[in-house]
Amino acid sequence: MESYQLINEKNLDRFYKMLSAKERNGFVIIEHNEKLPYAVLSKEKKEINHPFHLFLTMMTLGFWAIIWVYFIVSLSRKNDILVALDEDGNVFEEKCLSK
Repeated sequence: MESYQLINEKNLDRFYKMLSAKERNGFVIIEHNEKLPYAVLSKEKKEINHPFHLFLTMMTLGFWAIIWVYFIVSLSRKNDILVALDEDGNVFEEKCLSK
C-alpha cells in the first residue's frame, strides 16, 4: 500500500495561515485532522437589530430596506466551511451543508 507524501512544510504553512485567518474572521474549528490536513469551521449566525433598521428605513423613506434585507439574508444563517489540502498540496475551501 502506497503512502502519498505530497504535503510539505510550505503547503502545511499555507494551510495553517488560512485557518488562522478564518479564526480571526470569526470562525471556530469544530473538527480538525492532522493526518489528512483538513478542518471544518463554523460561524454562528449574527443577531440583527430590527428596531434600529426599521428606524433607519423610516428615516431614509424606505431606501435602507434594501440593506436591511441584505443583512437578513446574509447574516441570519449559520456558515460551515471545509478547509483542506488536496492531493497536489493546494489549499482549498468549500461550503458545507448546514442543518
